[in-house]
Amino acid sequence: MSIEIKMPALSPTMEHGTLARWLVKEGDAVAPGDILAEIETDKATMEFEAVDEGTVASIAVPAGTQGVKVGTVIAMLATEDEGPSASEAKPAAPPPLSPSPAPEPASAPVASAPTPPVSRTPAPVAKEGRILASPLAKRLAAEKGVDLSAIKGSGPHGRIVKADVASAEPGTAKPAAAAPASAPAAAPAAMPAAKPAQVEMAAETRALLDERIPHTVEKLSGMRKTIARRLTQSMQEAPHIYLTVDIRLDKLMAMRSELNAALEKQGVKISVNDMLVKALGKALIDVPECNVSFAGAELIRYSRADISVAVSIPGGLITPIVQDANGRSFSEIALAAKDLAQRAKEGKLKPEEYQGGTASISNMGMMGIKHFTAVINPPQAAILAIGAGEKRPWVMPDGSLGVATVMTATGSFDHRAVDGADGARLMAAFRDYVEAPLKMVA
Repeated sequence: MSIEIKMPALSPTMEHGTLARWLVKEGDAVAPGDILAEIETDKATMEFEAVDEGTVASIAVPAGTQGVKVGTVIAMLATEDEGPSASEAKPAAPPPLSPSPAPEPASAPVASAPTPPVSRTPAPVAKEGRILASPLAKRLAAEKGVDLSAIKGSGPHGRIVKADVASAEPGTAKPAAAAPASAPAAAPAAMPAAKPAQVEMAAETRALLDERIPHTVEKLSGMRKTIARRLTQSMQEAPHIYLTVDIRLDKLMAMRSELNAALEKQGVKISVNDMLVKALGKALIDVPECNVSFAGAELIRYSRADISVAVSIPGGLITPIVQDANGRSFSEIALAAKDLAQRAKEGKLKPEEYQGGTASISNMGMMGIKHFTAVINPPQAAILAIGAGEKRPWVMPDGSLGVATVMTATGSFDHRAVDGADGARLMAAFRDYVEAPLKMVA
């Protein structure tokens, strides 16, 4: 019999994925647990294992194919009672992943065409009767009295640019009452919907670049699209409130040195960020009003502090989760954070290792950033932005003026879920744990 191998849903929110690489070929025998392919989601590249035993009869989706919908047949597996004939094992209908051999419909938007269209008229006209011309070209044409419809554009996709108008003869302005010969007398209600504002802005920006600045255009990766969507959603939906404190680090740095000296033989090295993760975890348990998520008509309260740690990776950002940060030792957090960060950069995190978390921490101190604000990672209600530790003048407990190692931390809170006073209490608790780190091991 033939078994369909379908594009798996590797996370609860996954709808499409990229078939990054096949690790088998047609004719290969596979057993349950064998790795068939690497699937790239919007956050990580994950291995896809075989569930059944058999022979790979055919591969329907080639490596590198993007936007493969979950549930699409990507290969066929022939079991022992069936020969591995590729012709018999092909799916009845190929998935709609490749472009159709039929010609592109005449009404398709110009922007979706893979190559520039052939110009058949002096000036290309976009849908809705709009002439394709850059804003600068339009302004110059109005000043010179040039009819844009009589000009053949030399820009991308036949767009009229400044140079085309500059070389045109003036005095050929189009009569105001003239209408396109092909314009039907239909009611305006039949007109297509206008493009979103951001699409129009992007088009105009590219038009200006086409005339002024050499450039390249890079297609957004799935990860970058997800980051853009989620952070835009966060800023639009969650009213952010920002609370900033300065924190003295001298005692924490001294304690870290002692711990690392004691753990050196075990090969464990604790970072400042590992200790800050624990401090945030402890503070969230002390101030449970901040260990929450806003869910419309409900408020979700968490009894454990799972801290998402922002990690920069090629092409974007991911937030692996240190679970139970409030209850783990410094060394346990250090080992977990190191493992998570390494696998995050290799694209090998499991969905449950980067989806969830009750609050986040983002540390840009190692890059020399003194102070910044971070965007909340939905559906969480809090994120802590950590700046660099530096020597600053400081008023000592006895009132004298001295020099201390100080960092600035700013909490971003979802004001729908967290009141300002509760956010302030969390920042105070976090500061207290960092300035008196023995409290975290007591």
